[in-house]
Amino acid sequence: MVAASHPPQSKEDLKQIIHTLTQAGHKALLVGGVVRDEILGIAPGDADLLTDAPIEILEKLFKVPRVTLAGKSLPICIVHHIEVAPGRGDGDFPRDDLARRDFTVNAMARDPETGEITDPFGGARDIHDGLIRFTGTPKERITEDPLRMVRGCRFAARFGFDFAPETEQAIRDHAPLLDDVARERLIPELVKAMAMKIPSRFFNLLHETGLLESFLPSLDRCWGLDGGPFHGETVFDHCMMVGDAVTPKQPLLRLAGFLHDTGKFDAKGIKDGRLTYHGHEKKTSALEQDLRGLRFSNKDREYILSLVRCHMRPLTDKTSPKSVRRLLAALAEEGLSTADFMRLRIADKKSNLKKLAPYTVSDLKLRLNKIRAEQEAGHAVTQNQLALSGREIMDLLALEPGPRVGEIKAALLEQVLEDPELNTRQGLTVRVLALGGDTPELP
Repeated sequence: MVAASHPPQSKEDLKQIIHTLTQAGHKALLVGGVVRDEILGIAPGDADLLTDAPIEILEKLFKVPRVTLAGKSLPICIVHHIEVAPGRGDGDFPRDDLARRDFTVNAMARDPETGEITDPFGGARDIHDGLIRFTGTPKERITEDPLRMVRGCRFAARFGFDFAPETEQAIRDHAPLLDDVARERLIPELVKAMAMKIPSRFFNLLHETGLLESFLPSLDRCWGLDGGPFHGETVFDHCMMVGDAVTPKQPLLRLAGFLHDTGKFDAKGIKDGRLTYHGHEKKTSALEQDLRGLRFSNKDREYILSLVRCHMRPLTDKTSPKSVRRLLAALAEEGLSTADFMRLRIADKKSNLKKLAPYTVSDLKLRLNKIRAEQEAGHAVTQNQLALSGREIMDLLALEPGPRVGEIKAALLEQVLEDPELNTRQGLTVRVLALGGDTPELP
């Protein structure tokens, strides 16, 4: 997983927290997304609470060992996975607290007992009009936490809303401030975007407002890049189509779909008068730099890069058993499943405005049967599946542990991929003995 998730909230826990606050003489209001989603008529997500109790009282009431910070300075208590934001105690509650929330659609509160909604900044009106608007002064909201600019793009994309003109202009003007945001805070925004029906809206808004260049420049530079003679869309648009076509149930795989052709920028060339992107799947250095900059874990980063490196591996109706074994060997080396390879391959195939030729059911069955046949045959596709171990090779040639052993195993696997019948103890022993310790090639 790219982002840790907490257990689902309990309605009973929520009721108990509200009861504890009200019994202590404090107000407890549902606030933010849960109110917004109720007005939109969609199933609400996690509930957040706003209370007039200061942080010191919350710590005593709920025995909270510590608080977290939202943005740069807003303290929030987490009680049973429910965020409880304390009142600031410096003005009109809840208006002054709502005034500091990011967007008007999130700056509404509802009394859980009476159902009364407090909406001092016109959030319900903006929902009706389909607008994302900063609460109060856009510059203040952005400088409090520049990540709000990315969140604004995500909300607009998720609900199909437009930016209010002053909000969009403020994001464009302050886009460079995103460089001040801790890179790892951007990952949850990407993950949440991957759960949308059409995440490409998110990436398009990021580009249009100048934000994408800040944290995924390898993708941003593909905007307007000619897709080449085999595509009827730009490289950026192709990446958007592929990502949208991948299941939201696998956020990392889907993100890889949006990023899979970013290497085309570096692979661009002209051959016989035609634009080519030969070997673009190997041009991953810029993408790797972006993923490292975002503080993706090593595991998640390598998974994405492996998908990118392997997405051009051939698998057609004419692919020979030998080529299928080489495909399986490449996937095994990259630590990828055939299922994930095929999922990305299917999305890539259908996302082409020039060809528009997605796999048919029979096409998929044919390809999957080719893979299944080699897997069921049990042919070796990794060095660990060779009939001779590294220890046995060292004994046969009186070698010490070292890179030479790995070179021999790699050479043996190459021959076994060509001819699986060679993978017997006797067959490989003959080849190893013929080597001697220094001969670079197998017979």
